[in-house]
Parts: sequence; structure tokens; C-alpha cells
Amino acid sequence: MKPALTSKALLQDLREMIAGARQDVARSVNSALVMLYWKVGQRIRKEILKEKRADYGELIVHTVSAQLAKEFGSGFAEKSLRRMIQFAEVFPQEQIVATLSRQLSWSHFVEIIPLKDELQRDFYAEMSRIENWSVRTLRQKIAGMLFERTALSKKPAELAKQELAALREEDKLTPDLVFRDPYFLDFLGLKDTYAEKDVEAAILRELENFIYD
Repeated sequence: MKPALTSKALLQDLREMIAGARQDVARSVNSALVMLYWKVGQRIRKEILKEKRADYGELIVHTVSAQLAKEFGSGFAEKSLRRMIQFAEVFPQEQIVATLSRQLSWSHFVEIIPLKDELQRDFYAEMSRIENWSVRTLRQKIAGMLFERTALSKKPAELAKQELAALREEDKLTPDLVFRDPYFLDFLGLKDTYAEKDVEAAILRELENFIYD
């Protein structure tokens, strides 16, 4: 092998090693930051805002945020601190946050936290994780009311929670999540509630009609 070719291959390998290390570091830092914000919000929520005197809790948040912002920057200003508290409130399970933080940035959570419905928040968080949505894509999906247009949103709450649990635990994309477009569901002749085997049978039926017509 010629020296020039050897050097070129070596340089490419080194580039890939450096890029991979940078990606690992970025992922670790992001996860640590998200978990820090959750823990800050959870600590304040449990130890301060549970006080009987609401005005006392509000005063403490204001005082704490002023001190933290002074020491650690505007990322801990009062508005940001209140968002962390809300984060811990709407995502109360630390393990779920830890799992999501491996792939979602704080900016993702900033878009998801204000959503009013629990299933809606879980849906966008899990779909962002599974489909690797950018923050911009997530924002567009929310603005386009993707959740409201899924069959999942029309199911009973408990059944919808089971669907999302399967997605979270098994990375299993169920038909409700894959075939999101209601026009596609109408094409297959399916209603709001159906099983995975119904989807497969409908697809095969349409293919047979197309082949033999």
C-alpha cells in the first residue's frame, strides 16, 4: 500500500474517532443537564412549594433564582426555574426522564412541557425519541396537531397509555403510531379501534385487489 493511501485511511479513521467521541461527550452532557434541571425542579417542588403558605413558596423561588442566576448565569433565572419545577411536575418519574434524556435535549422538553394533556406530552416525547425528531420538527408536529389526528388520541385513556408504554419499553411502533394519517386509515377501511392483524389483513386485501383487478 502506498504511503499516501495509508495516511489518507489513517486520517479518516482518526476523524471518525474524534467525531464519535465528540458525539458521546455531547450526549452525556445533554443527559446530565436535563437530569440536573429535573432534580432542581423536583427538589424545589417537594421541599418549598408543598408549604401551606403559597406566598411563602413564591418568595423562596424568587430569592433562590436570584442567587442561582447570580452564581451560575441566566439559565437559572426565575422563569427558567419555574419551568424546571413544571418539568418535574408533568414528568414525575425519574427513570422515564433519564431514558428520554439520552436522546432529547432540554429544548425538546421546553416544547413539550406546556402541553396540557398527559398523553399528548408522552406521545410527542416518545415519537421524538423513536424518530429522532429535531426541535424544529417537533415544533412543527405540535403546531400541526399530529397527536389530535392519530387514532391513538381517540382511544380510551387506559388503552392509549398501554400503547405508549409498549413504545417506551419495547421501542415498538404500533399501527396507531405508524399509520398516523386518517386518510390512510380510511383507505384501509379501518375504524378508530383496531388490532395490528387488522392492518396487515387490510394491506394484503388491497394488494390482492390491485393485482387481480
